Amino acid sequence: MLLKGNPPNNNTVLAKILAGIITSKVIAVLIGAEGMALIGNMRSFLNSIHSFSVLGLYKGVVKFIAEQKNEEVTLSKSLSTAFYLGFLSTILLSFLSYYNASEINDFLFSNNYDYAYIIKILALALPFYALNMFSFSILEGFSKHKILSIISIMGQVLGLLVTVLLIYQDNIDGALIAVVISPSLVFLITLVGFLNRKSLVSQIKMSRMSFSVLKRVEPFAITALVSAVALPFVSILIRNYIIDAVGIREAGYWEAMNRISDYYLMFVMSLMTYYVLPKFKNIQSKTEFKKKIKEIYKTTIPAFLVGLIILYFLRSLVVIIIFNEDFKPVENLFLWQLLGDFIKVLSFVVAYQFVAKQMFAHFIIIEVFLVLVMYFTSAYFIDYYGVKGAVLGHFFSYLMYFLITLLMLWSSLFGVDQELES
Repeated sequence: MLLKGNPPNNNTVLAKILAGIITSKVIAVLIGAEGMALIGNMRSFLNSIHSFSVLGLYKGVVKFIAEQKNEEVTLSKSLSTAFYLGFLSTILLSFLSYYNASEINDFLFSNNYDYAYIIKILALALPFYALNMFSFSILEGFSKHKILSIISIMGQVLGLLVTVLLIYQDNIDGALIAVVISPSLVFLITLVGFLNRKSLVSQIKMSRMSFSVLKRVEPFAITALVSAVALPFVSILIRNYIIDAVGIREAGYWEAMNRISDYYLMFVMSLMTYYVLPKFKNIQSKTEFKKKIKEIYKTTIPAFLVGLIILYFLRSLVVIIIFNEDFKPVENLFLWQLLGDFIKVLSFVVAYQFVAKQMFAHFIIIEVFLVLVMYFTSAYFIDYYGVKGAVLGHFFSYLMYFLITLLMLWSSLFGVDQELES
């Protein structure tokens, strides 16, 4: 959640949001709330397995290229290490997924559904996703932002067309197939851009793998894995809890609320991550840190709050536009979801200090704390309030996350001015 890269193109973010909204509309009209819940579990599982397959290494590739583009041997070692470790991890995970497809199906969908064959399709598509991510990170490392923007938008359009076609033909089965293959479809497009840098291809050799490179990237890889794997995994557990305790339609309503949240947070977080928060990295004193926090809280946060208030009062219209009348119960979930998201962004601003100053142990502790609190509070509230308990758990867990973050950074925020630890 807190890791950074290069600035995104606004058109790319808007393309993702628009493609997501159209996909949600098609799912709502042709499949309904039950399908929304099942697709939600598959999306969460896919996010986790994608992150785990590449071991969080490819963010490091971007960093290595930026630092070592003029040092051929050093760069070759870095790229070779990232490529082969990521590839071996992906192949291993593909085999495990393929030959344990039935068990994964039962975890994601229970034995009432048989989508094991879709898990096998995911396993076959996974290596192409990993190669796409590696090629993408090469282009990003060389700041090929225009090419990346074009590839991303083409990928969104292609994924949307495939998704709509498959849902129209095969309903839930088609939607699930689209979820697992769409991220890999853009591989050939990205590969063309990567192969244009033929000199780099020849430098990727197994003989140049280096454990010293792995040691350098290890903290970044671990934090990426914890953040990218833990939250989707706990989402599956909560969604399954809703299905067992309340019903699958209600789980679909919760997934619909999460989708709406994802759309506006995708935009807000991209702006915060790439344009506002990187300024923290050069901060050396507590006075500068407090000044920057105050500046963001006075400018960006009020605008976000106004947007959330407007969204709350327009919730009926939003639900109809993105979904349809059958999803009207989603309106009851807005209040606590929006409050939780507001606290989440407040937390994000402060907690970015953990990554900016490479406080990796602090980051991992607080992320693990978040997912544990999120699951247990959601389960507790679901038992009492039904599906609304999941958004209550969302609010409560991020409130606790925010308070714990403030305590961990109390000295930097409220202590006597001195240089911050780097």
